[in-house]
Amino acid sequence: MNDTNVSNTVLDRLTREWDALTPEAQKAARYVLENPADVGVSTVREIAEAANVKPNTFVRMARQVGFEGYEDFRAPFRDAIRRGTVSFPDRARWLQEIGKSGELGGLYADTVGAAIRNIEETFAGIDATRLQAAAEAIWTSRQVFTLGVGVNNANARNFTYLASTGMKQFHAIPRPGSTPVDDLAWADEQDVLIAMTCHPYRTEVIEAVKLAREQGMTVVGISDSPASPVILNAQHGFVVAADTPQFFPSSVSTIALLETLLSFVVALSSDEIVERVERFHRRRHQLGLYAEEPE
Repeated sequence: MNDTNVSNTVLDRLTREWDALTPEAQKAARYVLENPADVGVSTVREIAEAANVKPNTFVRMARQVGFEGYEDFRAPFRDAIRRGTVSFPDRARWLQEIGKSGELGGLYADTVGAAIRNIEETFAGIDATRLQAAAEAIWTSRQVFTLGVGVNNANARNFTYLASTGMKQFHAIPRPGSTPVDDLAWADEQDVLIAMTCHPYRTEVIEAVKLAREQGMTVVGISDSPASPVILNAQHGFVVAADTPQFFPSSVSTIALLETLLSFVVALSSDEIVERVERFHRRRHQLGLYAEEPE
């Protein structure tokens, strides 16, 4: 575990207080120093058994270095796991632990586990070269239309909002009171359509993609299957994992992919884009749209 706060506030305390600890407490402290990743995912009984001491020994050790008890001692290590600063096997153990806690513990563990898997599975199937090719098509285009309906409408608008802080040619569709095919009426080979839909696939998105190809547009398709009609009809297709224990498809990996794609577009852009983003936010500060931090 490389978390700086944990190292400074807990592990260093154990080192400083080492000589004042009883021999049994030193055994507990040694286990923590050598296996810090176990702390965040283990109950007091589990870690005591691993260290070959009694549970009360860990409680006394925690109090001696300034904590109210083991749970207070463990909190920084749990935070490190949630921030992703430990390896995935430790996250898996954490999920197993919370799955045993309370009536909704299982649902919590299943939902968090699905989100983590979705991110990993999505990016495991996408390499930087393919993302770069899509980003280059976007950067060199005249206009970019980002299409999503239902939950993906919010994802499309979020992507367009972020892009528009530095670039002018992005449009989220369908526009209010319009339809996707109407919004693409005057688009051609100079333009790009980013279209997203997951099973069950929305017909208006599928029809818009087909129309875009007929008009010569470049299509970036995002969907949950390589057999999706949006992927099959796209020059740049990206499959996202969208599993969830809930009734709706997860947007976690879609949002992560869009953010990564946009970061590639910015990386390929001119210095003018960086200046525009800075000017955009400077203007917001001047207009009082941001709450200023006290000096």
